[in-house]
Amino acid sequence: MPTPTAIEAAIARWLTSSSPHPAVAHHAWQDGRPVMLRTDGPYEAVRMPRSLVHLAAESSAPDVVSDVLAEALKGPVICAPGRWYYALVPPGTCETWQSVEAVVCGRGGWLGIPRPGCTAPTPVAPYWAVPVEQAGKLCAPDAVAELLRVGRARLEGTAP
Repeated sequence: MPTPTAIEAAIARWLTSSSPHPAVAHHAWQDGRPVMLRTDGPYEAVRMPRSLVHLAAESSAPDVVSDVLAEALKGPVICAPGRWYYALVPPGTCETWQSVEAVVCGRGGWLGIPRPGCTAPTPVAPYWAVPVEQAGKLCAPDAVAELLRVGRARLEGTAP
């Protein structure tokens, strides 16, 4: 793995800031493995069903889905192939979340976080569908709820 840039290093520090042992995470990432990190630090995560995300994007092609997510959510999203997408959202989102389409992993939750910059789709390992661009830049919960609402409307045939 190449030496990280200052921005990549800042992102890695931010992602691991909820861990009492961030060096363990950094070592796993150097080996190409995702790490389990708590979601009760600088971010929480909305677990979005793959089916609704693909319907909202009107595609299941990884590059198309990534483009739609980047445009709609303007923040980092992890793809866990085969099941879920996780939008990273601000702390406290689980306390105010109102959409029945997804749940928020908040305080006490854990999430498999791929190495920063790991954006190549894989069949089983998580990857960044929308990478972290800067530490602290997150998806807006309202935008995540709207994306899921659009997916649900297309599923039910009520979308324009």
